[in-house]
Amino acid sequence: MELLYPKNWNDYELIDCGNFEKLERFGKFITIRPEPQAVWPKIYDEKEWEKLAHVKFVPKSSSSGEWKKLKQMPDQWTINYRLNGSQQEGELVFRLGLTSFKHVGIFPEQAVNWDNIATFLSKLNKPKFLNLFAYTGGASIAARAAGADVTHVDSIKQVVTWANENMQKSNLDNIRWMVDDALKFVKKEIRRGNKYQGIILDPPAYGHGPNGEKWKLEDNISEMMESVLQLVDEQKHLLILNAYSLGFSAMVPENLLKPFAQKNKSKLTVGELYLPSKSGIKLPLGVWGKLEK
Repeated sequence: MELLYPKNWNDYELIDCGNFEKLERFGKFITIRPEPQAVWPKIYDEKEWEKLAHVKFVPKSSSSGEWKKLKQMPDQWTINYRLNGSQQEGELVFRLGLTSFKHVGIFPEQAVNWDNIATFLSKLNKPKFLNLFAYTGGASIAARAAGADVTHVDSIKQVVTWANENMQKSNLDNIRWMVDDALKFVKKEIRRGNKYQGIILDPPAYGHGPNGEKWKLEDNISEMMESVLQLVDEQKHLLILNAYSLGFSAMVPENLLKPFAQKNKSKLTVGELYLPSKSGIKLPLGVWGKLEK
């Protein structure tokens, strides 16, 4: 099992985490946000957190809350990431924002996958790439920067619009945007006979499609993977499955991907993503499985 974390991101830093919170720097601004995995005590004391932070998220319910500004800062700002393996000059640019559901528009640990995707796809001639549950498009933009024909699928129109903005800020174009239920889209692609050299999916623990379709990771992941694997180009492929769910083991993606790996002689690796903090704590942020051939 491999433990992976992003190593070269100047615009992001996990400073400390504990007591179900995390202290993070995004560019010039430092946030305090809830973190259910951080069950241990904080290393830095509360006064140090409050002194450093510009803004703190205060939950009002299980799914929403509000931001309390401790210092002056904008509601929106940008950060950059220099992608390994890209054919593009310059850096990827992401617009961040203080949303009502604690997110700021990026999952920093996913930079590991962006680098893997760009390195793999940049070696192929006009590869096709599919990003499912694609959020604000980090993986989509990384794949496009590597020269891929990219299809980006998410069920929330506003999030797809946000991803499009990130693409434009990164001086890229021609990503195919789809506001759709991921499983429904995959089944349509199977009927069309489409195949992809690169696929990533990062399904949430819970979610809804644009027409109220219900998603629960434990209930739906088996059907999803059985379907997604039918879209994989059997000759050349990179498939990454992420699962951020409390209690999920890396053996879950291993068991889901192993039959395909054995049948197609793909290399199968599994592990965890985490973020190392300045205070010395390691924050686990999900398990992953990867097929490569």
